Amino acid sequence: MSTQTLDRPAAAPNRAVEFALLLVLAVLWGGSYTFIKLGVETIPPLTLIAARTLIAGLVLLMVVRWRGLRLPRDLATWRLFIVQACLNSVVPFTLIAWAERSVDAGLATILSSTSPIFVVLLSCLSASAERLPRLRLAGIAAGLAGTVLIVGRQAMSGFGEQLWAQLALVAASICYGGAALFGRSFKGLDPIMPAAGSLLCGAFVLLPLSLVLDRPWTLSPSVQSIQALVALSLVSTALAFVIYFRLIARLGSVATTSVAYLRVPTGVLIGMVFLGEALVPTAWAGLVLVIAGVLAMTLPLRSRSPAA
Repeated sequence: MSTQTLDRPAAAPNRAVEFALLLVLAVLWGGSYTFIKLGVETIPPLTLIAARTLIAGLVLLMVVRWRGLRLPRDLATWRLFIVQACLNSVVPFTLIAWAERSVDAGLATILSSTSPIFVVLLSCLSASAERLPRLRLAGIAAGLAGTVLIVGRQAMSGFGEQLWAQLALVAASICYGGAALFGRSFKGLDPIMPAAGSLLCGAFVLLPLSLVLDRPWTLSPSVQSIQALVALSLVSTALAFVIYFRLIARLGSVATTSVAYLRVPTGVLIGMVFLGEALVPTAWAGLVLVIAGVLAMTLPLRSRSPAA
């Protein structure tokens, strides 16, 4: 029998382009935590995420129409969109928004960067489990260790204090891991299709809950929260989702979830440039580990000849 490896892309991608897009995605999603933090100050988490998915979905729908394309009309594809929506937006977005009301940013970053680990664990539990190369496993471990060093070990001091919020962040990472694996179902579609379809499905699920539970017409959100919502919807969701589904198809789920590690140094860099924040002493060592981990998770492997 031949030896197979987990998560092999359908076609050989242009590594330079895809790695550049991975960096862009890291910046877009790294900034989302700041936008969420600002948004939930005056907008309830459920309503914030319902509005986020609706705005992003409608924007992508307009782009689909502008490009002369049409979303799939078969029921089977829309069922896949609904599952993807639950895994990639409805559940994790809401959990993160709720958790960020009480969890410190450093610890939230660490807990939210564990999705590559759950990709591996979930793959091992699947019926078609395939072996993950040792280089990929080493990359996952190096990236997680680098994340802790960049954020600073002191961020772990609050571990266990807001237990339910921290468990919510871990649950969100599990969802992201499942979404990365499930996203391989859309390899035959233009990346904008699952992005738009899953976001519209997410809005369809969340809007009724928001109307019943939060009664958004009674809210008085601040200008800052509204601006954060718009940026979150357009930049960190609509644009980010199109890039995400392209990378899932081109690089595979394990390599794409390495963005969970990349958004840590990009977030720290943003803080240094715009907020004047200082690096912790271990940050440079952590950055080296993160870069090494991402490279190990994304570089092509030598193909093995099948066993007789």
